Amino acid sequence: MSQNNNSNYKKTAKKNNYHKENGQMSNGKKSAQKNSYAKKSAKNNGKSQSFQSKNRKPYNNRKPVEKAVKPSLKVMFLGGLNEIGKNMTLFECMGEMVLVDCGMAFPDGEMLGVDLVIPDFTYVEQNKEKIKGIVITHAHEDHIGGLPYLLSKIHVPIYSSDLTCGLIENKLKEHSLPKPAEFVTVKPNDRVKLGCMELEFIHVNHSIPAAMAVALHTPAGTVIHTGDFKVDYTPTWGDPIDLSTFARLGSEGVLCLMADSTNASRVGSTPTEQTVSESFDNLFKKAINKRIIIATFASNVGRVQSIINCAHKYGRKVAFSGRSMVNYMSVAAELGYLEIPEGILIDIDMLGRFSPEQVVLITTGSQGEPMSALSRMAYSDHRKVSVGEGDCIIISANPIPGNERTVGNVVDELLKRGCEVIYESMYEVHVSGHACQEELKIIHCLTKPKYFIPVHGEQKHLRKSRDLAVAMGMPKENVYIGDIGKCIELHEDYMKEAEPVAAGKVFVDGLGVGDVGSIVLRDRRHLAQDGLIIIVASLDVYDGHVISGPDIVSRGFVYVKESESLLDEIKQIALEVLEDCANRNIHEWGVIKNKIKDAVSHHISNATRRYPMILPILMEV
Repeated sequence: MSQNNNSNYKKTAKKNNYHKENGQMSNGKKSAQKNSYAKKSAKNNGKSQSFQSKNRKPYNNRKPVEKAVKPSLKVMFLGGLNEIGKNMTLFECMGEMVLVDCGMAFPDGEMLGVDLVIPDFTYVEQNKEKIKGIVITHAHEDHIGGLPYLLSKIHVPIYSSDLTCGLIENKLKEHSLPKPAEFVTVKPNDRVKLGCMELEFIHVNHSIPAAMAVALHTPAGTVIHTGDFKVDYTPTWGDPIDLSTFARLGSEGVLCLMADSTNASRVGSTPTEQTVSESFDNLFKKAINKRIIIATFASNVGRVQSIINCAHKYGRKVAFSGRSMVNYMSVAAELGYLEIPEGILIDIDMLGRFSPEQVVLITTGSQGEPMSALSRMAYSDHRKVSVGEGDCIIISANPIPGNERTVGNVVDELLKRGCEVIYESMYEVHVSGHACQEELKIIHCLTKPKYFIPVHGEQKHLRKSRDLAVAMGMPKENVYIGDIGKCIELHEDYMKEAEPVAAGKVFVDGLGVGDVGSIVLRDRRHLAQDGLIIIVASLDVYDGHVISGPDIVSRGFVYVKESESLLDEIKQIALEVLEDCANRNIHEWGVIKNKIKDAVSHHISNATRRYPMILPILMEV
C-alpha cells in the first residue's frame, strides 16, 4: 500500500511539474514577452508620437478611398440620321473632339436647281481648335463629299486608308483650298492617339475596298462606329471582315455600338459579291455577239474588277466612260486595288476600231443622273458613244430611294432604241454593300455593348435596327434614336440627351454654297408650279403719276396670244392702283408694290384659280 501510494504520488508530482512547465510557466513566459513587447511599443510610440499626430489621422476619422469617376462622352449628330447620305458625327471627351466622316447627299425633287447637299459646319467651325482630326471610314460620296467645303474653312488632318486618302486628294484638286490637306494613312489594326482618345481601325467589307470601322477608346469607355459594312466571307478583294477584333473589343467591354442601319429591315444576310461575278460570267456567254455596256458606281472597284476579269476571259477590250469612273479607276490601279491585264484597257476614242463583240464599256449613270454618261447615251447626247440594236446594257446597281423614276426613264429610252437592258434583280447583277439583319446580329453578339445607337438611315431603318437590338435582349431604354442636331451624353452609369447643337442642310448651287435657302427654294417651287407675272411701269418723279406702262410680261403662267383679254385686265388693274396711290400721295415703293400684288393676285385667283408669282418693277422718270 505505502509503496503504491508512493508511486502514485511520484506520478502525480511529475504530472504537475509537466503542467507547470508547459502551462503556467509557459503562460508566464508569454506574459513576460507580451509585457516586453508592450514596453517596446510604448517606447516606439513615444518616439513617433509627434510624427503620428502631424501626419496621420485617427482611423475613425479617415475618409474612405473614393473610386475614380470616369468622364462622359458627348456624341453630336451633324448628318446621316433620318436621311440617306450626308454622314457626319462629332465625338467630344474632356474638351477634345474627333470628327468621323464628312459626306454629302443628293438633292430630292423639291430642291430645284440644287446640285448637292452638305452638312451645316457652323458648330464644327466654332470648335475647330478642339478638333484633333477627321476620320474617314471609306471613300463613298456620302462620307467624303463634304470635305472640300469643310477644309476650305478649317485645317484638320485626315486619317484613313491609302485608297480613301488617294480618292479624297483627287477630289480636292478640283477645289482651290487655302491650304493643302494633311493626310495620315492608316491600316486595319493601327492605333492612333488623338488627344485623350485612341482610335483603333478595323477591317470591314463594303462595296468599296479599304473600308474600315473605328473603335474610339476614350476615358469614358469604348465606342465602336461600324461605318458602312457587311459580312462577306468570300469578297472579291481583300480579306473577310475582321470579326475577331470585334469579339476582342466585346470581351474588353464596349460602352456603345453605333451600327449601319441601311438594310436593317431586310431579313437574312447580304449575298456575297461573288454572286455578281458569276452572273456577269453567264451574261457574257449570252451576249457573245453583242457590245456590252455596264453601268455601275464608280466607287465600286471590286465590281469593276469582276467585269475586267470576265472581259479578259472572253477576249474583250475594256473602256471607261464618265469622269468619275476614270478618276476612281486611275487611283485604284495606281495603289494596287485594281489589277488590269496588260493590253486589255483602251481609250473610249478607240471603240470604233473594234467590232461590237470585242469590247466592254464600263460607265457611270446607274442612278439615271441627267448628266451622266449612260443618260446621255440614252438620249443620244453622248459625243463618243451611240447605242442601239446590238447593245446589251447591264445596270449593275439598285436605285437609291428617290431615283427610281429617273432610272426608269433611262431604261425606257434605251429600250426604245432597241437595246437589250438588264436591270432586274432576278439577274443578280448587283448586291448591296450594307449588312442585313443576321449580320447586324453577329456584330451585336460579338461586341455586347451597354448602349446602342443606330446610324446611317431614315427613320424606318433606325427603328428596325432598334427593334432588332431589343429582340436580342438589350433594354429599350439603352437604345437611342437620334436626329440631326441632337447631342447624346454617354457615361458608364447613364445615357441622356444634352444641349442640341447647330446642324442642318446647306445647299450647293453651282459655285454658291449656302446662298440658296428655304426662301429661295420656295420661290423656285412657286415659279415652277404657277409661273411669273412681271408688271413694269414708269412713274413721274415729282407727282408719282404713270408716264408709261404698265407693261405685262408672262412667263410660265398663260400662253399670251390666247389670253390677251386677261392680260389687258391685269394691266388696267395695275394702272388703277398706281393712279390711286399718286392721287393719295403714296410714294413709298414698298407700299405701292404690295397694293399691286394684292389687287392683281385677287383678280387672277378669281379668274383662273392660279397663284403665279407677281413681280412689280417701278422706275422714276
